[in-house]
Amino acid sequence: MSDLSLYRNIGIFAHVDAGKTTTTERILKLTGKIHKTGEVHDGQATTDFMEQEQERGITIQSAATTCFWKDHRLNIIDTPGHVDFTVEVYRSLKVLDGGVGVFCGSGGVEPQSETNWRYANESEVARLIFVNKLDRVGADFYRVVKQVEDVLGANPLVMVLPIGREDDFIGVVDLLTRKAHTWPDPGNPEKFEIGDVPEDMVDDVEEWREKLIEMAVEQDDDLMEQYLEGNEPSLDEIKHCIREGTRKLDFFPTYCGSAFKDKGIQLVLDAVVDFLPNPTEVDPQPLTDEAGEPTGEVALVSADEPLRALAFKIMDDRFGALTFVRVYSGKLNKGDTILNSFTGKTERIGRMVEMHANDRAELNSAQAGDIIAIVGMKNVQTGHTLCDPKSPCTLEAMVFPEPVISIAVAPKDKGGAEKMGIAIGKMVAEDPSFRVETDEDSGETILKGMGELHLDVKVDILKRTYGVELDVGKPQVAYRETITQEIDDSYTHKKQSGGSGQFGKIDYRIKPGEPGSGYQFSSTVVGGNVPKEFFPAIEKGFQGMMEEGPVAGFPVLDVEIELYDGAFHAVDSSAIAFELAAKGAFRQSMPKAGAQLIEPIMKVDVFTPDDHVGDVIGDLNRRRGMIKDQDAGATGVRIKADVPLSEMFGYIGHLRTMTSGRGQFSMEFSHYMPCPANVAEDVVAEVQERKKAS
Repeated sequence: MSDLSLYRNIGIFAHVDAGKTTTTERILKLTGKIHKTGEVHDGQATTDFMEQEQERGITIQSAATTCFWKDHRLNIIDTPGHVDFTVEVYRSLKVLDGGVGVFCGSGGVEPQSETNWRYANESEVARLIFVNKLDRVGADFYRVVKQVEDVLGANPLVMVLPIGREDDFIGVVDLLTRKAHTWPDPGNPEKFEIGDVPEDMVDDVEEWREKLIEMAVEQDDDLMEQYLEGNEPSLDEIKHCIREGTRKLDFFPTYCGSAFKDKGIQLVLDAVVDFLPNPTEVDPQPLTDEAGEPTGEVALVSADEPLRALAFKIMDDRFGALTFVRVYSGKLNKGDTILNSFTGKTERIGRMVEMHANDRAELNSAQAGDIIAIVGMKNVQTGHTLCDPKSPCTLEAMVFPEPVISIAVAPKDKGGAEKMGIAIGKMVAEDPSFRVETDEDSGETILKGMGELHLDVKVDILKRTYGVELDVGKPQVAYRETITQEIDDSYTHKKQSGGSGQFGKIDYRIKPGEPGSGYQFSSTVVGGNVPKEFFPAIEKGFQGMMEEGPVAGFPVLDVEIELYDGAFHAVDSSAIAFELAAKGAFRQSMPKAGAQLIEPIMKVDVFTPDDHVGDVIGDLNRRRGMIKDQDAGATGVRIKADVPLSEMFGYIGHLRTMTSGRGQFSMEFSHYMPCPANVAEDVVAEVQERKKAS
């Protein structure tokens, strides 16, 4: 039985290009897991093993690895930074106990860092902060600390101070021990010197150290009293306080260095061991019933409990399907039979492996706190709970965002259709934010995803990994429809044909709902004019029609329907008659209720150097954008705006041209808004064209 107090399940997350993968590489080197560090920009990084990752120099899927530091076992997950793959970050955070947020020393708190930080807050994950790339031009540790306070609204607890700036950055001062750590030889991270604090920094060190201790002792009233009386607590007592505060998310211990130049990573590893919680110290996962309501029970982290585990990621590789699992409680042995509570089916565990990016080591058993991969599971998808057949349960299910962009694809040669179908099936199981459907009218395969890059990578994987060449259509926006006016109406469905007929009369009110409310049905019928048993049929009739609106056949959102009166016939009325009455009512009333197209609006966050601000804002205005906020930083300006998705295609190329390659942006779905009349006309005309063609 392994000692759980020596486990740390951590993730590394940050904005694209802040240096997460490089940091992970250095950690693996220091812990002796690899002997030669690979560089991202050479396409050699250990955790970036997909071809697409090596070429683009970005991480696409989270990679898991295990290493040891000071007798502690670290299960590390390197997550992607691009907004299109946020779902990867989200599901990784779900199963981690702690994290390291990496920020770029010159870029500071970038758009994507905010999204990731928000996810981590929602998942209540304790974190350290590592300010990376302090050797870059324009890097400023103190500015990034201030940004963490202002932009993220978090409390950074500064643990080290940098020695030197930009090119002269040589090491850091550890505030707790008042010792300077310097790395004289850039290619050799293991070799470092511990000396005294440089003379010109003594005052700064004392000032920041005082802040650090004041913040830490707030966790313990007795120590605080002693401190106020002038007695400084011992190092162990301070560390205990920091650990407590980190676990409660009161503050976030903050470190700095340069991963690329091998400076400062040891201290971060020490902090992971010293301050981040082990699996038994985090709040245990609540159990829910099938509907997702909490039952009041929790999955206690102990090997003696019944088995509770969550499948959080599925990956297909050359050996078959790998299911990544976090074991919350109980034990898992090779050959055990387990229950998938979502499908209600049992499966036998064949092989279990411990992952190191692309390599693996065989295991015979795993226990609470472990993160492992199981080979060859059949019907398991992301978010499913695996448990003991004798005590079934569900861990909180994961919720994934709705895709906002779609493309039509078709295989170039006829024989590729089956191959494409199998490949896409595997990819949908791996990535819950990627959906696929078939257009009934044209028979096209439609791929849906979170953004252009997301779909671009998927098409690339189909081509390279599965050898399916595709013809790709233009990206399509997920338009929706809604209504603008309230109307009262009545509809009678009557049909007489020998024997019993059909009769159902409904009086109803259709009105616009609150934005984001979807479809709501209520009934205020009194006196039994429409018997209660027909209500579900009426609701079902209306709901079935919501899939296709009157304007251009897009799904209908944000509509409230109230049934207030009607009539029935003792013989001829049936559930089907009332369902047909509801469908007829929808067709009759929707066009009268001022139906209109609504389009997805994206929350866009653009970073641009100072000298191009005017161009960028002018361009966003031309794209029908609403500028919400401007924030000037040291190296440029961040502009926040709401822009329709249809105007954002190909934006990254355009932005780079405008800003001489220095601009960057991120966007995520915000809400739906009515389309202007000219845009709506174009969309309707395009839909009609498509229908004619098919």
